[in-house]
Amino acid sequence: MGKGMPDATDRRHYGDDPTDYPLQSAPAWCSMQAKRLQRCNLPARSAAGQRADWPSAKEDRVPEESRPTVRSRRLGAELRRMREAVKKSTDDAADALKCSRAKISRIETGASGIRRLDLGVLLDLYGISNQQTRDSLEELARESKKRGWWHDYGDTIPPIYADYLDLERDARYIRTWQPVVVPGLLQTEDYARALLEANPAAVRPERIDQLVKIRMERKEVLRADNPARFWAIIWEPALRCPVGSSEVLRAQLDHLVQAAQQPSVTLQVMPLSGGATAGACGGFVMIGFTDSALPGAVFVENLTSSHYLEEPAELDGYSLVFDYLRSSALDPAQSLDMIAAIAAEV
Repeated sequence: MGKGMPDATDRRHYGDDPTDYPLQSAPAWCSMQAKRLQRCNLPARSAAGQRADWPSAKEDRVPEESRPTVRSRRLGAELRRMREAVKKSTDDAADALKCSRAKISRIETGASGIRRLDLGVLLDLYGISNQQTRDSLEELARESKKRGWWHDYGDTIPPIYADYLDLERDARYIRTWQPVVVPGLLQTEDYARALLEANPAAVRPERIDQLVKIRMERKEVLRADNPARFWAIIWEPALRCPVGSSEVLRAQLDHLVQAAQQPSVTLQVMPLSGGATAGACGGFVMIGFTDSALPGAVFVENLTSSHYLEEPAELDGYSLVFDYLRSSALDPAQSLDMIAAIAAEV
């Protein structure tokens, strides 16, 4: 598990990218988990799709205003990585800032912000002279307390999903492998609604409209003046799986073709002939915050949990897998031909 990010949480999904709308597990477990996370200064998990007959765990959650933002955790994790790279201790950092070791710990976990002057002192201590790196960290520090539009939705968006949206907003690039459904950023409104309605055990019907609206608003990252570069590889079965009516699926396939015309979007299809490799790889999302080929975070999920991965060895492994899938998939032109052919069959 990477440093400075949320740990795994027991949950289920209902048809989108990893971290979308977790379903809270047993109330007793949630209470225990929330209290443990509070002791670690990490966000408690909420219940976006909590069933009406389950008690609320709202009283066990860390208050929204006291939760570290993803940006503050990213900054803290980067400062810790830099400190360890030059073999400096927390005592060394505390001496440089003339503060306690506890304050350094709070900064590195994202629980406490850092002034620009103090940030400069630490970067000098760690030997960071590259001006672009210093400027990007200063910007991260300035923006660390800002929260996105999704916080207006309150409890509809649980903390772990809000974290994902924070990272998605800051991404320079997003790369995803989706073997089951169309990636959330490329879904039509009707397709997204059909996915949500297909699993009433995971989401209350009265929340569907709000959740669809949130999913549509996420697409702003692809429409911005300087949009994230989005690269999606989709397994052929995900394109053929009936979702909603035939009209809904056909419109979704047509939308994929249109979305792929955007300069910032690259779309590839992995055909069934790709073999066992595609079937053996679960869906994942890689998010990068710089132009480095190595992502800043990877999200993976299985039946009962999701994980934020940040360790370099893990990130490198997923980069290799994505490169293999990319080289095995149809090229973008062939992929659009296949999507159009599937749409004609629907």
